[in-house]
Amino acid sequence: MENCCGLLTSKQEPVPLKSVEVELEVRDHVATVVSTLNYENKEDKPLEAVFVFPMPGDAAVCHFSATIGQTQIVAEVKEKQKAREEYDDALSSGQQAFLLEESDQSPDIFSLSVGSLPPGESASIRLEYVTELAVQADEGLRFVLPAVLNPRYHPQGSEGVQVTSVPASLVPYSLSFSARVSSPRPVSKVESNCPMDPLKYLNTEQSQATVKLAAGHKFDKDVELLIYYKDAHQPTAVVEAGQTSAKPGTLMGDPLVMLSLYPEFPQAVMSSLASCGEFVFLLDRSGSMGVPMNNNEGSQTRIGSARDTLLLLLKSIPMGCYFNIYSFGSSYEHIFPKSVEYSEKTMEEALKKVEGMEDDLGGTEILEALKHIYSQACIPNQPRQLFVFTDGEVGNTKEVINLVKKNSASHRCFSFGIGEGASSALINGLAKEGGGHAQFITGIDRMQPKVMQSLRFALQPAVVDISVKWDLPKGVSVSVLSPPITTLFQGQRSLIYAQLTGQSPKAAEGSVTVKYSLAGHPSQNKLHFNLKPAEDSGLTVHRLAARTLIRSLEMVEDEEVVEGGEPDEGVKKKKVVELSVQSGVSSAFTAFIAVNKGSGETIQGPLVRRNVPTPMPMMAMCGGGASGGRMMGRPIPRMVSCSMPMRRTVMEASPSAQMVNVGGMKSCSMPKRRTVMEASPSAQMVNVGEAQSCKSMESCGRMKTLLTAMRRTVSSCVRRPTSKGVVQRESLNCSLDIEPQQPPRDPLLQLVSLQKASGCWELDPALAAAVGKTSEEVENTKPASENKEVWATILALIWLHGFKMDAQKEWELLAMKAVSWLRAPNAPCVAECVEAGNTLLGCKVQKDALGI
Repeated sequence: MENCCGLLTSKQEPVPLKSVEVELEVRDHVATVVSTLNYENKEDKPLEAVFVFPMPGDAAVCHFSATIGQTQIVAEVKEKQKAREEYDDALSSGQQAFLLEESDQSPDIFSLSVGSLPPGESASIRLEYVTELAVQADEGLRFVLPAVLNPRYHPQGSEGVQVTSVPASLVPYSLSFSARVSSPRPVSKVESNCPMDPLKYLNTEQSQATVKLAAGHKFDKDVELLIYYKDAHQPTAVVEAGQTSAKPGTLMGDPLVMLSLYPEFPQAVMSSLASCGEFVFLLDRSGSMGVPMNNNEGSQTRIGSARDTLLLLLKSIPMGCYFNIYSFGSSYEHIFPKSVEYSEKTMEEALKKVEGMEDDLGGTEILEALKHIYSQACIPNQPRQLFVFTDGEVGNTKEVINLVKKNSASHRCFSFGIGEGASSALINGLAKEGGGHAQFITGIDRMQPKVMQSLRFALQPAVVDISVKWDLPKGVSVSVLSPPITTLFQGQRSLIYAQLTGQSPKAAEGSVTVKYSLAGHPSQNKLHFNLKPAEDSGLTVHRLAARTLIRSLEMVEDEEVVEGGEPDEGVKKKKVVELSVQSGVSSAFTAFIAVNKGSGETIQGPLVRRNVPTPMPMMAMCGGGASGGRMMGRPIPRMVSCSMPMRRTVMEASPSAQMVNVGGMKSCSMPKRRTVMEASPSAQMVNVGEAQSCKSMESCGRMKTLLTAMRRTVSSCVRRPTSKGVVQRESLNCSLDIEPQQPPRDPLLQLVSLQKASGCWELDPALAAAVGKTSEEVENTKPASENKEVWATILALIWLHGFKMDAQKEWELLAMKAVSWLRAPNAPCVAECVEAGNTLLGCKVQKDALGI
């Protein structure tokens, strides 16, 4: 059989999306992204192309238009159901129509429908969004172009978004990407996880630069840029004039100001870490956590990296704290019934159970685990810190984030998105509503340094009593549009959007003062700014401010937005729709709709639907976090079409989806559009090549359990669906030990694993091996007057400083604990031990460098 590429229909017809062109413009920390999607219908019948794709969860989508020939149709923002009806009516009458809508469940998934594309015709779709760039630990600004959309796990009974996916190598369209970066400060460098052409500077000050994605992008990862400025991240204010056509006094008609604040805390306060707290670690053990962290050969799995990270965390938290570890999949588990005091006994018990944690709990139902955690009473004088590790493949994103928000007064939430395609809406939303910090671990990133930075944030004294005071000229008033600032972290940006009303004299200035208390010390930061609007900023600030308001309204309960009287379920929606339509920024309750009414000619013939696939990494086996199979230690390639309930419209009905063969793999031709709001049939299991494509995530979880068992037993099995969709397995009657051989443990983690909860190390053969010496060498060089634990602890510290400085962020907190332990007994021969340890290990680490 001919080996065809891409997702094909039952007649081997290709999807109509040919190329995607992306232009990025970064001004300081704000990004404007323009994407052009080029479609061409090479078939002999009119087509409808439907493309479900990922977007940054905090993006403000502000423009959508279509160009057919010489005609451009600019879309309008309308209430979502009205937009859908207008789209369906246009298609029914033979007109061309274009619909762009945000998922009801998660703001980082969009659906683009291109309707009635006649035979032989081309169309270019242009969409534009703006977003702020997050600050990384090394002061870089992170931009991500999501290229990978993992199917999301939906708890049983909930609705979801239809996602059609193919392995990244079979994506039938191309991607071009270019970026232009400008800032008041020089651009020092731009890094990427993808091959890029060399950076080109556009001026002698090096404050403007361009970079392009090298040809041949494989669609196996998101496109990530890290942008670095010299003298980065100074407090700034940008004032933007209102839209001339908008009414004064409205959001779009008045000037807006965007304040970027970077608080600097006293070093003396920041170096004093808390010795109390309740640390709750919540680990994703769904099937998709079994795939490798990246495509490199021998790459560690996500669950393996998470286990190593938990080791570092458990060794780094201070004595006197409390902790517990939860894990979740289709169900959830906990190590202790409730949080326990941190001690050698409880730490060792937890580590033994962590060592046995696998990606074997099925789906990704995080909600029930969170509910249980929040039902546990907080421990007096032990501030709760929640650390969530997940690949973000959940479908009920808004419900999860709402739960965290409701409990935000009782804890801080630090979130970690693991792997390509993790939901930015979920990971950022958890941290934002939980008053914590979000991190993403992709490509060759190591999880450990990012997690340890967040642990340092959690151990730092909490900033309290935050207030913002404005000082503006007479006649100018301010209305703050952003939610109140509840959290400040050293080196992290806080943004404030505000609306300015009234007339100000020329060259007038204003100022804003942020006051707060840190570890009992009152502090403040003041920023002066010019009220004259910046030139050439367009309406970027207005759109970002509108997005902030829209997201805030979407997160509140209906009764919270009612001004007097009984709660009305439609009040929140009405406010969001009004704001979305006024600002031209999308929301969960609105959609962009464009209808081509210019030609007057109706398109003849039945309309055929084509689903445009999004890339799925070959690493993952089955979408939605429900499973991610590995066989013989390697990922199983698969082609997956995860079909969730979705809206169907007024086109030709079709029978249930049919199986078609695509280059030796199997795919599903999707049902054509039919009557509005009809639920899709119950999900079924369908056979896909050598693996399975799961339309039932519950079944997907069972499949993962089987695959996990296969790694641990001597039988190899395949599964096939029965006529009722029930999974059966057939023995192949072969006895093969397919347990993958465990790689040798990282030397750093080997040493860390030997540390005691108190911070010290014991002198034993395992320690000697960890530092690369024999037991005799270590015993014979110990100063006679020093005890064994002091000698062992100093040896470990010298080894860390002498050989692992490149990983200092991973071990600095546990080293501080070791130093505190050494200071407690006032060891008399520290200097002699340091000298002897340097001689033994061949290092030149000074006593002061160790901190003792």
